[in-house]
Amino acid sequence: MGLEPILSYAHSLLKNSVQKGDIVIDATVGNGHDTVFLAKLVGEDGKVYGFDIQAQAITQTTRRLAAESLEKRVQLFQTGHEQAATLLPAEASGQVAAAMFNLGYLPKGNKTIITKPETTITAIGQMLNMLKIGGIIVLVVYHGHEGGREERDALLDYVTSLEQEKFHVLQYAFINQRNQPPFVLAIEKSARRP
Repeated sequence: MGLEPILSYAHSLLKNSVQKGDIVIDATVGNGHDTVFLAKLVGEDGKVYGFDIQAQAITQTTRRLAAESLEKRVQLFQTGHEQAATLLPAEASGQVAAAMFNLGYLPKGNKTIITKPETTITAIGQMLNMLKIGGIIVLVVYHGHEGGREERDALLDYVTSLEQEKFHVLQYAFINQRNQPPFVLAIEKSARRP
């Protein structure tokens, strides 16, 4: 088996963590590819909550979901992912199996609208609280654009400071590629130890 490409590896992590009937979050729905992927993972009894600030992203994702008859499994919010704690139902707290982030800008969209370190870190903090034990947050960090380096650095500072007794943090990257290749950060909520 060869090394998996970045997005494929991110999906492998999610496949290993998400089961039918689970609750998951797509923190940056973008063009809907990950939303569809997550909707298939959770099955008919699961739920995906998706966030994006751009109407274009919500429209495109809605179309993709409808084309695959998956729209009943997903609730979309045209707002920032930092609103997750206020918008998800109370019963989701402590029950979220996974969250997925693709950081940067909307592919084929306005490249000046980017994810920001403050709101991304706020969202991650909220979602860590919502995760069930063994749940995972997977971030694909695209940082080769204006503002990307700042978000990358802030994220790395944040995740390296997480308590190792509560969270396992992984970085998966190809370090000899040109042009600031994206990389994966994964945060798994571990069982609390005394």
